[in-house]
Amino acid sequence: MALPFKTNFKRKQIQTTVLSVSLALSAIAGGAYYYVFVLGAPQLDSPPVEEVAGLNFQVRSFYSEAMNEQRRYGVILPPGYEKHSNRRYPVIFLLHGGHGDERDYYEKAAITTTLKQLYNAKKLPAALIITPDGNDDRGTSPFWDSDYFDGQNGKVSTYIGFDLVQEVKRQFRTIEDSHYWAMGGISSGGWGAFNIGLRHLDRFNIFFSHTGYFIDNSGSQNSPQIFIEQIPPQERKRIRAYLDAGEADEKYLDATRDFHKVLSRLGIYNEFYVFPGGHGIVGQNVGWNYWRTHLADSLSFVGRQFHHVQAQKKHRHF
Repeated sequence: MALPFKTNFKRKQIQTTVLSVSLALSAIAGGAYYYVFVLGAPQLDSPPVEEVAGLNFQVRSFYSEAMNEQRRYGVILPPGYEKHSNRRYPVIFLLHGGHGDERDYYEKAAITTTLKQLYNAKKLPAALIITPDGNDDRGTSPFWDSDYFDGQNGKVSTYIGFDLVQEVKRQFRTIEDSHYWAMGGISSGGWGAFNIGLRHLDRFNIFFSHTGYFIDNSGSQNSPQIFIEQIPPQERKRIRAYLDAGEADEKYLDATRDFHKVLSRLGIYNEFYVFPGGHGIVGQNVGWNYWRTHLADSLSFVGRQFHHVQAQKKHRHF
């Protein structure tokens, strides 16, 4: 007489187990969907690529000792670069986020249009724009962000912070002064810009991040919010930082606000802004539409730092 009870009990156990597994798989699938199709997604309504006279995007390659292979980077020469053969220029590195490459800022952010507007408005001096392929040995994928550090997946930090810097200095007429070198990025590229650039203050002094983060799960050694405290106070005076985050990005907004507080406590000059929108795949203030809009803000910030240094130099000459 007990057999039906045991059978029903086992059936309920199986049903409960199946339900638990189903819920777990749903949660995993939901998380994977969010990461792949929101954080690492192709933009569904990204701005069209626009051809801008005098601002041509090109992809070059060079051999990186750190990565032990040929690496690609994009470059946009400043207007009149060939004509003004004796002129030297500031340099701006732009790091892509997860599931990206060296073409992102050109194809998804319409950066040449933004540059034209900033140059015409005198908000940014003509500069060399460098967009590295920041992917590590695993390549690009929506399932992971690039390791913007020297680790088991490649020496990405040394490749960008040293090898590519030397390549840019060899190939183009750059200003040597580190006050005229900037590095920034979007999402994980924002983390990468600080994680790499702060290790090379002899080269980069200006940094910016859009919807980024500043503590990495690989440890404190790759978390700018932690290791920036180890930078000597005299060196901190050289740092200029721009930060923004979207209201819809609770995690990134909290991370950016926390980093802003640390910078301010350390006496490091920084500007922090909160804007509508954030990560996503479609919408006026979402994804690449967000980054395109506010790239104009960060590059204007960079321009103000360049102009400030120029003004100081002129003042000292009088």
